[in-house]
Amino acid sequence: MPNSPSTVTHLLERLREEDREALDALLPLVYDELHRLAHLELRGEGPDITLRTTALVHEAYGKLVDHHAVDWQGRSHFFGVAARAMRQVVINRARKRQAQKRGGDAPHLTIDEGRIAVDQQADRLVALDEALDRLAAIDERQSRIVECRFFGGMTIEETAAALDVSPSTVKRDWRTAKAWLSREIKRMESA
Repeated sequence: MPNSPSTVTHLLERLREEDREALDALLPLVYDELHRLAHLELRGEGPDITLRTTALVHEAYGKLVDHHAVDWQGRSHFFGVAARAMRQVVINRARKRQAQKRGGDAPHLTIDEGRIAVDQQADRLVALDEALDRLAAIDERQSRIVECRFFGGMTIEETAAALDVSPSTVKRDWRTAKAWLSREIKRMESA
């Protein structure tokens, strides 16, 4: 089967060895899934969105294929790293928006999978990113789960596969991380 996880894994191994043909073969196999994740990522955006789904896919993919030193563990690992790349793209976009436009009545940022409005919530996304970095220092797995679920729009099962943990671990850590991040963001906003 040409789009099987083993095919993607084989191409990732070839990519690590800087095989440029593997890069050309990989994109068509992962593009639809990356596009789905990016669409979920940007679902909360309005019609005036400037960072489109396709642009997010291409920026994230560009970051992924530049990771020659990554020891790709397979398809799930690739999409877990893709979630992190999408986080970086979205947060960089939010920081640019924040620098352009300070203040305003930003809507409340809900920590839920795949619902982000970059232009409308730049300040809160930057606060989330800072809180997520602090969470990573305390519990790296919870931080990665938030990346996969919130920034990558991945399901519980996809996240579990990407991080090589059980779905029940993802559910438990997801609840804990959301509660911790909510408290941390409120603390930051009141400071």
